[in-house]
Amino acid sequence: MAVTPARFFSSSALLAFLRCAIEAVVVVTYISSVMAPSPPFTLRQIDHVVLRVRNLDASLHFYRDVLGCTLDKVQEKIGLWQVRAGSSLIDLVPLDGVLGKIGGAGPGLEGHNLDHFALQIDRFDDAAIRAHLAAHDVRITDAGQRYGAQGTGPSIYILDPDGNTVELKGPPDGAG
Repeated sequence: MAVTPARFFSSSALLAFLRCAIEAVVVVTYISSVMAPSPPFTLRQIDHVVLRVRNLDASLHFYRDVLGCTLDKVQEKIGLWQVRAGSSLIDLVPLDGVLGKIGGAGPGLEGHNLDHFALQIDRFDDAAIRAHLAAHDVRITDAGQRYGAQGTGPSIYILDPDGNTVELKGPPDGAG
């Protein structure tokens, strides 16, 4: 003989129990949405990585000739060479260029080689992103239009807990 809830509870008691369970789920869902709101974007991929380099020629040789990257864009005036790695970019910033000098000492035992990394996001609602970051006490360090793997589009720069710069890279202008 199968055991059914009706053998132990009246139908009205079972119905009352189910209502309470549903209300509890609704309350928990509401509380979790208020306590930990989802970000107003979806991560797609790493857009680009920026490397500070001591020897531009050696780096270009390594990334182009050894790894097979192609030279995508050169912004010599600011000291930026961008090589394409699949759908992403690797930016090479010589230490003696405009951008390279801003970063301080070059890579070494005590120095950092990574300037920042960019996370490509699928939509860029500036106000929503800023509100989301503020709600999490994350300070924006910079923002503006930047060139990335998919073209020029909006970016917001933030710091992670260890002080690493993370760029939230929106789609190219007119694409999202």
